[in-house]
Amino acid sequence: MSGTTTTAIPTLAGRILSGINGDIGEIVIENPRQRNALTRDMCLELAEQVRRLDADPRVKVITLRGSGDDFSAGAAINELHQVLFDAGPDGETIDHLSAADAAIGAARKPTVALVRGTCMGGGWQIASACDVSIAADSVKLAVTPSKLGIIYPRSGVERLVQRLGADKAKYVLFSADVIPAEKAAAWGLLTDVVPEADFEALSQGLVARMATRSQYSVHTMKKLIDSLVSGSGAEDELWREEWAKLPASEDFAVGQRAFLEGGRPRFTWGG
Repeated sequence: MSGTTTTAIPTLAGRILSGINGDIGEIVIENPRQRNALTRDMCLELAEQVRRLDADPRVKVITLRGSGDDFSAGAAINELHQVLFDAGPDGETIDHLSAADAAIGAARKPTVALVRGTCMGGGWQIASACDVSIAADSVKLAVTPSKLGIIYPRSGVERLVQRLGADKAKYVLFSADVIPAEKAAAWGLLTDVVPEADFEALSQGLVARMATRSQYSVHTMKKLIDSLVSGSGAEDELWREEWAKLPASEDFAVGQRAFLEGGRPRFTWGG
């Protein structure tokens, strides 16, 4: 993986690669022997690397992908108890997969899942935690707890119901069937599907365009949309607050001036 800085954190069965390539923060799930399945340590490191890149002022967009031909087969079966039911210091049970999911969802910067090959079970949960998920049309996607005799984590179930409705969420969970890529996108399991042959060019082009846009606009709209989805009750006040700030935004002035002059805007907001 290219980048100005790179860290590789080894675990017993896999590792998380993290680097910065220009203004893109890149995270790669690497566990080739298990189709990039996530161990306990990998979940912990994934959450940490998301937080690190989110805090780095050089980074505008964070991408998440699997190493090689697969995104992720989900939680590593040989470590299922450690991933989903780890014992915390105070005797509480820790679901590390959902903790990684939450860390991705809490990022202030836009996150993009780049999905190829296998995307199963907890792999979909991690991909769907990103703001946008772009997949190759050859992707094999299924949500498979009923094949293992377990319950899917609550955050994953809630997201399925929110995106698909109760009946389709039950279909996906009860059957554990592989969902064809086009159907997965039509149902809302993926944001968009592109031809495998064009995947790298199209997905990287999207990420690059996102990085050139007003980060004031991107960050603020992400915050507002996430507030609406969460149903926390704070969305009305947040919208009033952010709308009142808009007229004084420097990016607003830059964008308007560039449009009127026929030039390219050079946005300056840095968070």
